[in-house]
Amino acid sequence: MIRRLGIARCGLACCLCSENTHCAGCDSGECQDKDWCKNRNCSLEKGISHCYVCEEDCRKGILSKIKPYTFNLFVKRYGEERLLDCLEANEKAGVVYHREGLNGDYDGFEDVEMLIDFIKTGNLQSP
Repeated sequence: MIRRLGIARCGLACCLCSENTHCAGCDSGECQDKDWCKNRNCSLEKGISHCYVCEEDCRKGILSKIKPYTFNLFVKRYGEERLLDCLEANEKAGVVYHREGLNGDYDGFEDVEMLIDFIKTGNLQSP
């Protein structure tokens, strides 16, 4: 985990992304997706740093996927530092952010609350 890379505007965990060998990040001005990324553009238009700062319950762009949507919700409830702490602990325990391609252990969920519990515990079997 490269903690200083933190969380992207949309909620994805840049700190765990295996693509970071060539990714410049949302705010670099060099992001290859900057022109079409709905979440980056919306947050810039609203003058906010991240989607989790917004008061709307939004599912546009990448927030239509459970992982970034839930990461945003987690930060709204518990803060970005707690999310980073949980992601770091989970990585040390063997939880994989990207297993094949862009999908990993955080992607197979259908229920937001179950994913939040998994983020907190790193345990798929937690109550």
